[in-house]
Amino acid sequence: MKIRGLLIATAVFCFLGGFLYWSERHKPAEETKASANAPPAILKLDETAINKVEIKKKDEPPVLLAKAGSGDWQITEPKPYGADQSSVSSLLSTLSSLKSERLIEDKASDLKRYGLDQPGVEVDITEKDNKTQRLLIGDDTPAGSAVYAMLAGDPRIFTMASYNKTSVDKGLNDLRDKRLLTVNADKISQVELVRKGQDIEFGRDKNEWQIVKPRPLRADNFAVDELVRKLTDARMDLSGSENAKETTAAFAQASPLATAKITGQSGAQELQVRKNKDTYYAKSSVIEGTYKVAPDLGQALEKSLDDCRNKKLFDFSYPDPNKVELHVGSKAYFLVRSGDDWWSNGKKMDSESAQSLISDLRNLTASKFPDSGFEKPEIEITVTSDDGKRVEKAALAKAGNNYIGKRENEPSLYQLDSASVDELTKAADALKPAAPATKK
Repeated sequence: MKIRGLLIATAVFCFLGGFLYWSERHKPAEETKASANAPPAILKLDETAINKVEIKKKDEPPVLLAKAGSGDWQITEPKPYGADQSSVSSLLSTLSSLKSERLIEDKASDLKRYGLDQPGVEVDITEKDNKTQRLLIGDDTPAGSAVYAMLAGDPRIFTMASYNKTSVDKGLNDLRDKRLLTVNADKISQVELVRKGQDIEFGRDKNEWQIVKPRPLRADNFAVDELVRKLTDARMDLSGSENAKETTAAFAQASPLATAKITGQSGAQELQVRKNKDTYYAKSSVIEGTYKVAPDLGQALEKSLDDCRNKKLFDFSYPDPNKVELHVGSKAYFLVRSGDDWWSNGKKMDSESAQSLISDLRNLTASKFPDSGFEKPEIEITVTSDDGKRVEKAALAKAGNNYIGKRENEPSLYQLDSASVDELTKAADALKPAAPATKK
């Protein structure tokens, strides 16, 4: 029985193997026909091996892109410029795997009928071995959704999708690095903003910004980060009809708005911004020329010193602080956090009432920064956070219809609305022990 079973299994195995071999040798005619009729690729290249691309168009100087030793692409013709690495990468991706839609002729006898005798666009692609392929792009097809194309030295005529032509038909302005400042935002350690006689300087320590000039002040990290983002995102506007001379003249006649100086690991860069009515112009120390820029850059540079200051009375945010001590007149309140629980004088406190107090402390925000008005403090607050690494102390004094807050060891004063302080004292009075655990 065992021998019989083995013989049956062997026979089945041989049958299956023979069937697979036969099926591979005798594919359905439709599949074979579809494979044979599949449109051939126009170009199939190793994208990483491409080190030079030249784009030639009628009535325009050629644009030559070359890969530098660092791996970055540069524009070398018609003038040396930095290249937009993302735009070049997209161009290379299209060229390295350029597909046709149809093969029109195997051996073209009349290039003129396809617009390929004097092609509108020529692209020379050079690889590391100095082998060069030249792509020629001619007229649109009658339907208008494709264009005629061929390779120099290859008699075949193809059609390719119009969107592929759009991806390849690039000019100097399409491929230029349009950044006005090239420093990496994460590497900036100092920002100086000079405007209308006011010199504001910010310094960064790790992820924290500090106002250095006109005097040491707490900075609003979000506001300064937003300013840095606007500066590093600043792009030249090349969409208008003005030429370089007109833009230079417009910059000279516009009113100075601000000069921003940023310092990173690679050194310092400067951007001058001017304004004429609602139009902004900029000149960079990094690149030649003057350019129109987006209004949001100018608006960001119009921020005042107070716009960049930290208006929160306390720096602690999330997670919750470790300890809170609050004195309101003769009343004293204490909270200590252990995990997710709050305790006071050995008693576990109601979590909701404790969180309400913490939230009111976190939200104490200045409406402005007065120069005087802090006299007799009525409320004293100490907040310990970051596992004891940060201890913040502040005092509040009544001043008319508002309160004036002052942080320990800081000269700055913070004007606080009475409503926010009243909410704080009500939350302190509302602190209560946690409800006893119910017995099962």
